Amino acid sequence: MSSYEQFAYIYDSLMSDIPYNKYAEWVQQNAPLATSKKLVDIGCGTGVLSTLFAKAGYEVIGVDLSDSMLTVAQNRSFENGTDITFICQSMAEIEGVDEVDVAVIAIDSLNYLETLEEIEQTFQRLFAALNPNGQLFFDVHSLYKMDVIYPNGPFTFEDDQVAYLWHTESGEEEHSIYHDITFFVRDESGYYERFEESHYQRSYPIETFISLLEKVGFSTVNVRDDIFGNPTEEVDRWFIHAVK
Repeated sequence: MSSYEQFAYIYDSLMSDIPYNKYAEWVQQNAPLATSKKLVDIGCGTGVLSTLFAKAGYEVIGVDLSDSMLTVAQNRSFENGTDITFICQSMAEIEGVDEVDVAVIAIDSLNYLETLEEIEQTFQRLFAALNPNGQLFFDVHSLYKMDVIYPNGPFTFEDDQVAYLWHTESGEEEHSIYHDITFFVRDESGYYERFEESHYQRSYPIETFISLLEKVGFSTVNVRDDIFGNPTEEVDRWFIHAVK
């Protein structure tokens, strides 16, 4: 197994509890094919959501900063018989994506941007790329998740093929977190190979995201907390839908 295939397996295992179908349904309910054809999936990772949209009939462009993840996404697209264009770019510097009807930044990908300036720049570039009445869908971690849930690590996971130990530490910036994850992946001989991943995420009050969207020109902004199921007393993820 090549290195990118190993990392993809790790990534998909880590994300195995994400109900991608519900995310796709949320987008399709608000941006049906009858009015929206061209869709860009930003931070597409291994292409799970991109493939779902392509199979539903959208013309899909997948964007991610990782070449290895995009290689896996391309293989997934091929195996599912879909035709998706993949581009390796940072979302804050996205270019060459024009006249799209829908933009999606799924599964807290926006929280990987380290500054408000990068978030605003991302919104500006997507606003310019969207057609009139184009729609933006994204989700972000709530402050409760950043300040209460994550600092209560470590978190662990184990199945027949992969195990991980996930350490978290609050960052220097307000509402930020460092993730240090050690993976143990079983190979064909039965031995476990160790991999390590380090990530940094930061979030802001939901009012800050709304304010930035309105600042760059979005006319309508809707916020929900129930896309993945019934809302809990403490929200851990916000889902935002903005219309140009």
